[in-house]
Amino acid sequence: MDHAADVPDVFDPRIYAAGIPHERYRLLRERHPVARQAEPEIQGWPAGPGFWAVTRHADVVRVLRDHRTYSSWLGATQIRDPDPADLPFLRRTMLNQDPPEHGRLRRLVSRAFTPARVEAFAGRVRERARALLAAARQDAEDGAVDLVRAVTDEYALLNLTDLLGIPAADRALLLEWTVRIIGYQDPDDAPAPLLGPDGTPLNPRSPALLGEMFAYARELAEHKRTHPGDDVLTALAGAGLDPAELEMFFFLLTVAGNDTVRSAAPGGLLALAGAPDAYRRLAQGSVPFDRAVDELLRVHPPVLSFRRTAAVDTELAGRSIRAGDKVVVFHASANHDERVFTDPGRLDLARTPNPHVSFGDGPHVCLGAHFARLQLRILYEEWCAAMPVPELAGPPRRLVSNFINGITRLPVRVSGRPG
Repeated sequence: MDHAADVPDVFDPRIYAAGIPHERYRLLRERHPVARQAEPEIQGWPAGPGFWAVTRHADVVRVLRDHRTYSSWLGATQIRDPDPADLPFLRRTMLNQDPPEHGRLRRLVSRAFTPARVEAFAGRVRERARALLAAARQDAEDGAVDLVRAVTDEYALLNLTDLLGIPAADRALLLEWTVRIIGYQDPDDAPAPLLGPDGTPLNPRSPALLGEMFAYARELAEHKRTHPGDDVLTALAGAGLDPAELEMFFFLLTVAGNDTVRSAAPGGLLALAGAPDAYRRLAQGSVPFDRAVDELLRVHPPVLSFRRTAAVDTELAGRSIRAGDKVVVFHASANHDERVFTDPGRLDLARTPNPHVSFGDGPHVCLGAHFARLQLRILYEEWCAAMPVPELAGPPRRLVSNFINGITRLPVRVSGRPG
């Protein structure tokens, strides 16, 4: 274990409530690109054995691409170790599998999640963006609204449920499940955790706490088999998945699919509020929106970290890693690596090339990246067409999490002429 005084902590989820710890990441990249991190007990969550924090872009990409050395299956993909009794259950989802098993499931869902199906929803996505932004302007108090509650939460959730084919009456359930599962480290964002017999919090991803979601997934799949539609769940219901695989796909798509845009959309608008000149260039058509979306994803990746487990003894950036060690990549650090990105602290909406890792890399690169980019592009296009230059009306509130780069409140002025 490193004991050097200049190895900053990047584990404590409370750090991230103040923003991405860029200075800590910079110190790690410069002096300790693969650094030991302690896992103390925090907010009732038990202590762990520690892990290796990987912060340089090249090393992050290497870990994400080399599934034989750095496994998703051995210990799943969260920093905290799961209960050993839950691990077989967690391994049912392709997020926690390695090739070749991962590839079989990914191919099945890829057939349902086609670019053509996604593009067919573009018109509906644009109508929703316009309606939510117009309503935000109309409902503003003193010219300001909380964009998370007024626009981005609804936008992400409703777009995803349209694509999946979830009935309108059931959509609030998805947001409730997402908040419970994603926001569990934040005492203000998630409901109070359920406690196990030993008094410690139960992991919200454990099978004991996902029964309601899984029962819903089975019921909805059966409905889709007799009432098919042109949606992803209809395709999955007929894809030959066993019940456990179908349940885990539903879990992955509803939670990960919702929270990607739910995190990225307000993060991008917050970045634009801090760079009004860059925003004006975008609104005036001087920068392509597709390129701007990637730069906004670079500076505000929806996911902060992902864990792998070393399958064999290996070496990374000069550090000896033993089989069984936890290896955690930090996306926001890789996205600000000076070795790859010129002046990484500057928002350059025209940046090219832009090899950010906000959607991962390797076999687990985000399956819904195309849908996420489409939603973000349309939201920013509609904002530029109808809304003023983004300006904060109060301090944002960030999610207490070392996993999701979430924003839970974003007060922004919405009155005034389009900028």
